[in-house]
Amino acid sequence: MAAQDIRRRVREVAERTLAEQHFVRPVDVLLGLGWLPPGQLDRWQQGRVPNLEQVTQAGLGKISTAMTEFTRWARERGLRPSETGYVARTRHRRPLRFSASGKPAIERTYRTHWVSPELSERKRERLAERQNRPPELLVIAASKPWPCAGCGAEFAAGDFLMMDDAGPLCLDCVDLGHLEFLPAGDAALTRRAKKASRLSAVVVRWSRSRKRYERQGLLVETDALEQAEAECLADAELRERRRQRDEERRAAADDRFVADLAAAVRTQFPGCPPERAERIARHAGARGSGRVGRTRAGRELDLEAVRLAVIAAVRHADTNYDELLMSGVPRAAARSKVRSDVDRILAEWQAQRSER
Repeated sequence: MAAQDIRRRVREVAERTLAEQHFVRPVDVLLGLGWLPPGQLDRWQQGRVPNLEQVTQAGLGKISTAMTEFTRWARERGLRPSETGYVARTRHRRPLRFSASGKPAIERTYRTHWVSPELSERKRERLAERQNRPPELLVIAASKPWPCAGCGAEFAAGDFLMMDDAGPLCLDCVDLGHLEFLPAGDAALTRRAKKASRLSAVVVRWSRSRKRYERQGLLVETDALEQAEAECLADAELRERRRQRDEERRAAADDRFVADLAAAVRTQFPGCPPERAERIARHAGARGSGRVGRTRAGRELDLEAVRLAVIAAVRHADTNYDELLMSGVPRAAARSKVRSDVDRILAEWQAQRSER
C-alpha cells in the first residue's frame, strides 16, 4: 500500500472513530486499518507478547507512516492529547510495551489518546479517569489441557488459568482459587455481585470461529454472590416490570429511527423504491447489529453514513458480491469487481432528483 493511501485511510478511520466515541486512540487506528486483529490485541493486553508492533500485520515503515499521519490529523482537528497508562490484565499489572524499540517518544505516541474539544471539562476528566483505571483481571477458560507453570499440576480443558510471563498459572497460584464462577446471562446479578466483591476477575474463552476471546462470566467472592442473589430475589417482580417497559420504549424508538433513516435514504436517493428504502433502513439500523446505522454517524443520519448503508445493501442484494466471496475471492477484490454495478444503481437512484 502506497504512503498516500495509508494517509488517506488513516484519516478516514480516525474521523469515523471520533464521530462514534469522541476520542481516538492509536490502537483504534491500527484496528480500523485492519492491521491489528482483535485476537492479537487481546493477547497483547494479557501480556502474552513482548510488544504490540510484533502482532501488528504491517511493517514498521507503514506503522510509522500511519502514526505520523494520525498525530498530524489530530493536531489539525484541534483534538486534545491525553496520555494514558496501559498495564497488562495479569496479577502483576506490569506496564505494556507498544514498540519493538521501546523508545520513550514512540511509546508516548502510542499512549496518547486524542479527545474532542467539544466534550466538557467534566466529561474529559471522567474519560481520562476511566481510561487510566487499571483493567479488570482476566482469567481464561482453557480450550485444551495445560500444565501450571507455578505448581506443575496438570489441568483439563475448561479449567481456569491466568497468563503470566512464566506461562499459564492455576487460580490457586494467583490467589484467586477462593472465588466462585458466576456465568454470564443475568445482568442484574452480575452487576450486584461485582459491586459487592472486593476482588473479581472476568472469565473469557477463545472462540475459534470468531477468532477472539468472548466473555463467559465473572469470578467473585462467595459472600458477594450470596448477597447479590438475595437482592435479586427481593426485587425480581419490580425488575421484570421495568424490563418490559424498557423493551416497549426501545421498540418504539427503533421504529421511529427506521422511519427517519428510510426517509434519509429516499432524500439522498429519490429513485430508491420506498419499500426498498425501509428494508435498507431496518437492516442497517437493527439494534446490536454493529452495522453502519448503529454508529453515532448513522444515528445522526449523517449523509456519508446513509450512503454507506445503501452501498452495502446494493452490493449484497443487486450484485454477485456474495457469490464471489463464497468462491474464495478476497473481500477487496470482490468489491472492486462489483463497484461498477453498484455505482450504476446508485446513479440511477440519484438521477431522479434532477428530473424532479
